[in-house]
Amino acid sequence: MHARFAIAASIAAAALLGVELIAQTTTTSPQTTPPMTSVLAGKKLTPPIRGEAALEWVDPKPEKKGDMVITKMTVRNASAGPIARLTINETWYNKAGANVTAGRGVINGLLQPGEVAVIEIQTPWKEGMSGFQRQYAHANGTIKPVKVQKLDAPKPTTDSATTTTGKPATTTAKPATSTATPATTTAPK
Repeated sequence: MHARFAIAASIAAAALLGVELIAQTTTTSPQTTPPMTSVLAGKKLTPPIRGEAALEWVDPKPEKKGDMVITKMTVRNASAGPIARLTINETWYNKAGANVTAGRGVINGLLQPGEVAVIEIQTPWKEGMSGFQRQYAHANGTIKPVKVQKLDAPKPTTDSATTTTGKPATTTAKPATSTATPATTTAPK
């Protein structure tokens, strides 16, 4: 008897609550919402380049600071479109040609056409470092690096486009997508 009464009371309460909710939605006055405006209204959005991108760079001088080798590279996007997530891997070798250590520099975000930026590559110092090789890549393809004598220094911005990691480079899923420059530089002393 008590179970039947509890079920009947629950059904009656649910029905009253449902009627009250329906009454509230029909009796409220319609509110006017402002029209939707696009966040990108009036702005030109160029998608990042796919495939091979052209990049100009100035030959940097690696410097030893403590137990790290710091390479600050000035680069400029020479492509018609922005370059997404530019990555430069620097692999160091000993005099016998064996791999000793590696570092990586990355620009998180987009490097706009004609934009100049500085990428800092931090590589752990290891005994026997004598020469290195750089590999360039971006999120959507390969990089064609072109060495130039001089680039204007980048203008300082409020949010840094360049980030660095001191972690050694690891093998990538697409090693064929990067272009290497010859190892002609010697290690800092």
